[in-house]
Amino acid sequence: MSIWGKLAGAAAGLAIGGPIGALLGGVAGHFAIDREDQETPAENQVAFTVGVIALGAKMAKADGVVTMDEVTAFKEVFKVPEGEMRNVARVFNLAKQDVSGYEAYAEQLASMFKGNQKLLEDVLEGLFHIAKADDSVHPREENFLRQVAKRFGFSDSHFDYIRARHVVAERRNPYEVLGVDPSIGNDALKAHYRKLVADNHPDKLLARGVPPEFINIATEKLAAINESYDAIAKERRI
Repeated sequence: MSIWGKLAGAAAGLAIGGPIGALLGGVAGHFAIDREDQETPAENQVAFTVGVIALGAKMAKADGVVTMDEVTAFKEVFKVPEGEMRNVARVFNLAKQDVSGYEAYAEQLASMFKGNQKLLEDVLEGLFHIAKADDSVHPREENFLRQVAKRFGFSDSHFDYIRARHVVAERRNPYEVLGVDPSIGNDALKAHYRKLVADNHPDKLLARGVPPEFINIATEKLAAINESYDAIAKERRI
């Protein structure tokens, strides 16, 4: 079942509480449930998807209206069927109007994914992709994302490591993208690079709860990691 079918099941059964569950309750009856597949909703995947949509909404300009640019950004982050775009926009709009601040959503995700820091990092990756839909991450958006990262328990240096991958390619510092100090030795660099590649393999993301519809972003993340390693390897002649 696609993540959109799982959202339907969660919305109908209100399987998740907190502000995320409240959002699902607000769209119950709108998402189409696949009656031929009554698979129990995957809690992590549902929370991940709604969390990214809700936090993306809080990051957007709170004008009370869903613009086509915002909806298009979500469509690029997730493989959203045309038939479900209206419902994604509905979740987005409800989150924008919700009196709960972004803190409530960030803290619920941090609680649900406690011990799964990689999945919280994946949430930030999705938010960065939404933020840069217009080809740049504005200072207001970056500050918002830094505050969300703090709610997730990430240090400033960890946040900077994530942010570095979303800088325009020509301006990227390859060491920052890999999250290593320029003084690192070649053997340690190779070992760190291999671990990054393994941790960000699509199969690993699926195993920790990232919906399949989100895998395209993993591919882009791996591309940034590979390009940065190649640049350093070329410079060091290794």
